[in-house]
Formats: sequence, C-alpha cells, structure tokens
Amino acid sequence: MIIPTNSRLPGFYKHSVDERLALVQGIAELTEDDLLSLRQAAGFDCDSADRMVENAIGVFPLPLGIAANFRINGEDILLPMAVEEPSVLAAASNAANLLRDGDGILTTSTEPIMIGQIQVLDFGDLTETRRRLEARAEALVAKANSVNTRLTDRGGGARALIVREFPETAVGPMIVLHLEVNVCDAMGANIINTMVEAIAPDVEAITEGRVRLRILSNLADKRLVRAQGRVPVARLARGDWSGEEVARGIVEASVMADVDPYRAATHNKGAMNGVDAFLVAAGQDWRAVEAGCHAYAARDGRYRSLSRWGIDGDTLVGTIEIPMQVGVVGGITKTHSVVKVVHKILGYPSAARLGEIAAASGLAQNLAAIMALATDGIQRGHMGMHARNIASEAGARPEEVAAVVAELKKVRDYSSVAAASALLKVRGAA
Repeated sequence: MIIPTNSRLPGFYKHSVDERLALVQGIAELTEDDLLSLRQAAGFDCDSADRMVENAIGVFPLPLGIAANFRINGEDILLPMAVEEPSVLAAASNAANLLRDGDGILTTSTEPIMIGQIQVLDFGDLTETRRRLEARAEALVAKANSVNTRLTDRGGGARALIVREFPETAVGPMIVLHLEVNVCDAMGANIINTMVEAIAPDVEAITEGRVRLRILSNLADKRLVRAQGRVPVARLARGDWSGEEVARGIVEASVMADVDPYRAATHNKGAMNGVDAFLVAAGQDWRAVEAGCHAYAARDGRYRSLSRWGIDGDTLVGTIEIPMQVGVVGGITKTHSVVKVVHKILGYPSAARLGEIAAASGLAQNLAAIMALATDGIQRGHMGMHARNIASEAGARPEEVAAVVAELKKVRDYSSVAAASALLKVRGAA
C-alpha cells in the first residue's frame, strides 16, 4: 500500500478498517501500541473510568474516524472526529476537499484570555465602591498571580480587573468583576476558579459588601478563533446544478440564518457537528465550547449565525468566528490512551492550534450542510450514509450489510420496510 504524504485520501471510505489504520499509521508514525489503543481503547477501562468520575460503572465508546483532505494554513492534517452521527465525517471530508486550494483554510486566534467573574452584593454607594475597586485593581491582579507563579513564569497570568455595574436587579444593585487571565496552553477553568476564589476575601474587604459567585465564564469572547475558506464557484457544480446556482443558494441560506434565529440554531448546530466531534476526539470540554459559541452568537441581543458566506468575484468565501476554550495540558489529554494517540496524529498541537483546527472543522461542516440544503436537500446524502445502520436494524448480518445498502440506494428508499424487503431480496439471491 502506498502511504500518501498529505491529507488527500481518495477513496478512504472504501478501505477496510485495517487498511485505513495502515494508512494513518504510515502518515502519523503510529506505534503498535497506538494501534492497539485505537482498536480496543487499551488502557481505558473501568479502573480508568473510576478515577475520572464518581459512581463509575463502565465505559461508553464512540466511533472514531478520520476526516480527510484538510489543509489548514498550508499544512495538511488528518482530522480525527469522535461522533455517532452518520454523514458527519463524509461531509467534512468533501467540504475540506473543496476548501483545500492554495493554503486551504486560513485561521487566526487571539491570546488565550479567559474571564473569571466575582459577584458582589450588599455594598454601599455604587460610585464609591467602583472607585475603591479600581484603585485596588493592580493589587488584586498581583494577588491573583501569586497563587499560580508557574503560569506567570510561562508568560501567562492575570492581566486586568474590570468592574461591571448592574444598578438594578431582582436582588438589588450588583457589581460583577471580570478578572482577565492569559491561561497559555490550558483550558483555564481550574486556573481561573482558583484565582477568583483567592481574591474574593480582599474584594469583600474593599467593597464592604458580600461576595457570592466566584467562577469562570464560558463566554470566552476574548479567546477567539477565526477560520476563512475559499472555493472557486465553478467547483461547486453538481448534478443539474451549476456552480453559480449552488453558490447563490449557499449565500441565501447564510443570510436566512443571520436574520432568523429559528434557522440560525440549526445552521449553527451544523457547524458545531464538526467542532464538537473534533473536540471530543481531542479530549476537550466540548460542552464549555458549545455554551460559549451559542452565547457568542447572541452577543448583540439577537441569536445569529456563527458563520458568513458571500461571493467575491468567481469565489465563494466563508468565515466563522467562535470563542474557543481548549487546552493541551491537564484534563485527560495526557491520561486517556486514545486521546493521546489523537494528539500524536495531530502533531502535538498547541492549544491555539487545536482551537484553530476546531474552527476549520466547523467551517467545513457548515459548508457541507448548507450546500446540501441549497441543492438536493439534507436527507438524500444523510440517509445514504445512514443506510448501514438501517440495514443492521433490519437484521442484516455483517456480511450482508453492503448488499442491502446497495439495494436501498437503487430504490432511494431508506425506510425500515424497504430495508426488510432488500434483505429478503439479498438472501433470496444468495
């Protein structure tokens, strides 16, 4: 078998699992132990689960696949995804192929600034309390940094303390402090929570009020990643659809998601299919990222799409910008056997690089979804990928599944009734 030197893997889906593993092994230089981890999640058992969570009773595996064709900032990567939904990997791979010209998807990210919040209640005069807090802000930042000198040694640490006022709430006047912290390559939750809890007593003394909540915010709007991709309009042609028609349909779908929150929710879910599946594979807190992205989509008071698509001359251009709280230190990135192999496949990325890959995955997945919607509809391709599950549900044995799927695709009917009929036909022929 010839081992490719980039992420372009034509016909990857046609290979057996063993053949796919051999290809990935050759590209990512995986060891036999790495392969064993991928095949059996070796090293991740009930004992591992018991160390991670309370009341553990077992482990819950998910399929792990590779999205091919990704080129990000001129570098080809194999993009792992852990997801149970059919069509996600195929859709991402197809869209990545459209977006791979030149340097492929271009990404940028801001500094890894996370926000810790401190809620203050029952203080005196609002203006005077604000003045006292701002006068002591530098000292509070220094106190926060004193509890994590390893972070400051790496160039991170608390940067600023921001005072936010809420003069009228259901529980009276409120001040919310924002401690802005550069968390370097960490996700940041433990760092932030430790810092805000450390300075809370000082805040109470300064304000002569009462501190209640001390915790990070998952709206990480100072830790953003941006991904942009370009596709020549001519490459979008498919079936009876011209490239111009497809491009126009994608733009019209994008605009609908920007003006209608009911569409925006589904539009953004399509993008998050790619983001979340990658983050799960990479051992990240995908729930935190999901919460932050949806909050960011509503930052101006109305829920909108996270991506934008438009036409520039003869090119379709798409952009996504999302908050990204990820880390490559701590958590399960160094303890989960499969997650460690995933990071090896990715080339041991920094947290910034990991976040940019996630955004690129989301952009590709979003393109695939709205391209299908703008042409033949979402069900045709999705149900085609779902056919293997339908065949299995109808009772097809592993050696019969491919033949049943072929029959379903002939009639373009993916119902359970059609699957049962196809299975009878296959067995009759056999």
